[in-house]
Amino acid sequence: MAAHNELGKKGEQIAVDYLIADNYEVLEVNYRFSRAEVDIIARKDGLLIFVEVKTRSSLKHGCPESGVNHKKVKLLMDTAYHYMEKINHDWEIRFDVIALLFPKNRLPFLKHIKDAFVP
Repeated sequence: MAAHNELGKKGEQIAVDYLIADNYEVLEVNYRFSRAEVDIIARKDGLLIFVEVKTRSSLKHGCPESGVNHKKVKLLMDTAYHYMEKINHDWEIRFDVIALLFPKNRLPFLKHIKDAFVP
């Protein structure tokens, strides 16, 4: 596996652990539909939450959350709507981003952006 893929998987696991520690119920990890994927689908306080995890090793190409562009948002929403149909969804939703930065020789930094975008 390429180094950036390994870093991404590590970031996703840290995000899952973070959410569980914050009393989220993780329902799905890496939920795929068509050509898109939602990294984490969770539930908390009556909300169904779709989480995109972005991980970077440096700020050379901008902050991790800047990787969630308009195209990615569209794919996330399409996948979320598919999931909601699948489970016969009937409660409120939210889209979050968890940004992780792994600076060399330092502890990782995690930023949880709730309501990162609105459908």
